[in-house]
Amino acid sequence: MLRKLLSLSAICLVLLFVVKNVDAVEKVIKIDGSSTVYPITEAVAEEFQKLKKGSVNVTVGISGTGGGFKKFCRGETDISNASRPILKKEIDACKEGGIEFIELPIAYDGLAVMVNPKNNWVKSLTVEDLKKIWEPSAQGTITKWNQVRPEWPDAPLKLYGPGVDSGTFDYFTEAIVGKAKASRGDYTSSEDDNVLVQGISGDRNALGYFGLAYYEENKDKLKLVPIVNPTTKKEVLPSMKTVMDGEYQPLSRPIFIYVNKKSAEKPEVKEFVEFYLKNASKLVKQVKYIPLPDKAYKLAEDRFAKKIVGSMFGGTAEVGVKIEDLLKREEKGK
Repeated sequence: MLRKLLSLSAICLVLLFVVKNVDAVEKVIKIDGSSTVYPITEAVAEEFQKLKKGSVNVTVGISGTGGGFKKFCRGETDISNASRPILKKEIDACKEGGIEFIELPIAYDGLAVMVNPKNNWVKSLTVEDLKKIWEPSAQGTITKWNQVRPEWPDAPLKLYGPGVDSGTFDYFTEAIVGKAKASRGDYTSSEDDNVLVQGISGDRNALGYFGLAYYEENKDKLKLVPIVNPTTKKEVLPSMKTVMDGEYQPLSRPIFIYVNKKSAEKPEVKEFVEFYLKNASKLVKQVKYIPLPDKAYKLAEDRFAKKIVGSMFGGTAEVGVKIEDLLKREEKGK
């Protein structure tokens, strides 16, 4: 009898261990999307997982803003990283998939335009220069530097930029060409910004663009190019100051996370998002991005707490949204 009781106790302990571990395995938060937002979300995920001591697993993928929204609107992820606001077609896809979402701005970012450090002819670029280089009609025709400006050398123009699923690609083409995704296709593209860094740093005739934070991480290998502000006509380098005060235009933008409303009902997702917004300012700076004002994070916390769904941007691509504009929209959307 005693032996049977001991065996029964052992079985119960094993079952309890299994149940606990199954429960721990089930607590997975799935995130995918923008490579630009990835370093911020990854930093938050690392800190959150330390806090939870292994009881919650946060996975963060990089399939680009567009690729992330495809997964998100199919219900495959809990949170989507996005380096631009959600578009109407993506809102429609989410609606079709029965996905309601909460839109949360988490930082501000500038797009850096870079050349190789050995490039000694480019002192600055205008929006017109960039359009001439990147518009669809440039494909196969604008292939040398002197075709952009006659005083520049008769040397091949080698281009590097994000892939078509990237929100950075969408924003850059909207800001420079005037239409999202309108770009020449004969350039080296990658969703991995490190590939672009290697390309630009290894080619004297290279020019490329990606998020400012990746430039900051690799500034010893790259040369940052000032962009002429279309309004003030001043040559402006992207920095925390020029992005925050709106001087670096038109290549400054807010970046976001989108939370599946149903996922937000899970305690671990709710706790993760609250942790994200509470610690965003510190961690955003840590990975070389530009934090929003404290007021913006408080407004975002309030929106998440009230589970306010939908987008402040109405599904349209917008260029030149300043931090004060974002604050006004957040207050209006409360």
